[in-house]
Amino acid sequence: MSSDPWGRVDETGTVYVRTADGEKEVGSWQAGSPAEALAYFERKYEGLVVEIGLLERRVQTTDLAPKEALAAIEHLRTSVTEAHAVGDLAALGVRLDALVALVDSRREERRVAKAKQSEEAKAAKEQLVAEAEQLAESEQWRTAGERLRALVDTWKGLPRLDRKADDELWHRFSHARSVFSKRRKAHFASLDAQREEARRAKEKLVTEAQALSDSTDWGPTAARYRELMTEWKAAGRAQREAEDDLWNRFRGAQDVFFAARSEAFAERDGEQRDNLAAKEQLVVEAEKLLPVTDLKAARAAFRTINERWEAIGHVPRDARPRIEGRMHTVERALADSEAAEWRRTNPEVRARAAGLTGQLQAAVDKLRDQVDAARSAGNTAKADKLAAELEGRQALLDQALKGLQEFGG
Repeated sequence: MSSDPWGRVDETGTVYVRTADGEKEVGSWQAGSPAEALAYFERKYEGLVVEIGLLERRVQTTDLAPKEALAAIEHLRTSVTEAHAVGDLAALGVRLDALVALVDSRREERRVAKAKQSEEAKAAKEQLVAEAEQLAESEQWRTAGERLRALVDTWKGLPRLDRKADDELWHRFSHARSVFSKRRKAHFASLDAQREEARRAKEKLVTEAQALSDSTDWGPTAARYRELMTEWKAAGRAQREAEDDLWNRFRGAQDVFFAARSEAFAERDGEQRDNLAAKEQLVVEAEKLLPVTDLKAARAAFRTINERWEAIGHVPRDARPRIEGRMHTVERALADSEAAEWRRTNPEVRARAAGLTGQLQAAVDKLRDQVDAARSAGNTAKADKLAAELEGRQALLDQALKGLQEFGG
């Protein structure tokens, strides 16, 4: 018979393992010595030790799921319980119990971590929902749309919650995106309608602008083009492609008109500068008639000059006051000379002037006689008073005589 601390082989070849509950038969051995039999069953025990060690390392060093780990432990526990092996089987049970405790601890840690992760995910998703609901009312269509797409990507990267909580938050999140999408679609539909209305309005403006492009009614047409430009700005923008085409046509029509007007104005300005030079020559010729010495000849010469003046046409606007002012000066001088000649040769006026002169002469003679009489009488005060009156009447008489001389009298 052979034995060790954990087992023995009896004389019949039966092998026993010692346990806390007593000996347990694990097999029989007939092929060799009892020592070989114990060695054989001890190797089976070592195999269990190796399996338990490997499982311990898996549990301690890998992310083995608790359910899978417990299944492996129970499998090994059954193997230990039913083992045909010699060794400290109770120690193996203790190691398996410790491994169960470790798995339970890890499972609790995972539960706590998962709960924390779930709370964090819920808080993160609630923040995403709140931001999405705020963005749903935004009118920053491009920026808000890009941000909502980024929020979807963030949502996909977060862990799922329990079905009810996750579905409720997703419903709010999806609803916010839907609200924004509908508002954006309505906005751009309205914008398209406005742009189409602007396009139709600008088509009419282009048609009118093109119809006016060959007008030679420069002032009113230029004014209408300014009005068309104001209407163009008020019409709003059409679709980009249409807007560019309409603007090119509208601007092209204006360019045709204003280029023609500039050419016409340039030609007109050249003519007016030539007209100014001709009128300056006529003004010099007219100014040589002054001072008037022969009214009849001057009047005839001025009439000829004026006829040539009227035939010349317009001069530049800024030169008009100066050149016409010089011509009017000559014209006024001739008019003054004609008025003076008329007064001098008018018999009725001459007669009135002669009558007035006679009356003044009689008054002067009378006052002179009265002055002499007062002095002879020794009345000096009266003589002085009459002499002062005589001086005033004499001045009037001298003026009247001078006027009478103008009539050849």
